[in-house]
Amino acid sequence: MGLKEQITEDMKAAMRAKETAKLSAIRLITAAIKQKEVDERIELGDTHVLAIIEKMIKQRKDSISQFEAGGRQDLADIEKAELVILSAYMPAGLTDAEIQSEVAAAVAASGASGPQDMGKVMAILKPKLAGRADMTAVSALVKTALTKA
Repeated sequence: MGLKEQITEDMKAAMRAKETAKLSAIRLITAAIKQKEVDERIELGDTHVLAIIEKMIKQRKDSISQFEAGGRQDLADIEKAELVILSAYMPAGLTDAEIQSEVAAAVAASGASGPQDMGKVMAILKPKLAGRADMTAVSALVKTALTKA
């Protein structure tokens, strides 16, 4: 079963169980998926769906920090609940050691010799690590590895 089908089944289960918070978050995911499919006139696969969910997770994290800074803990709690539901659809994250080894392998595979080759290394890493690691942190690791090279 694909990720899209899993989301649909979870939506049906949430409806039956009358879990309004979970249902609301899942409907947001399906709306974003359908919007992307309509806009681009394509059928999305799991990698595209993961990218959409990853973007939604990033938006929730930003919203939580903004709401907490503004003293709106009630809204931050709603965003945190949605974040938990969204995170459940993401694959298991990689450990720091696994990320370091992937970065080292990508640097070696690309033949990168300095910071100017960062794009080559990131092009190798992005498909491998998308959804499994924070790409901002990966980028920082690559930059560090390339400045040492």
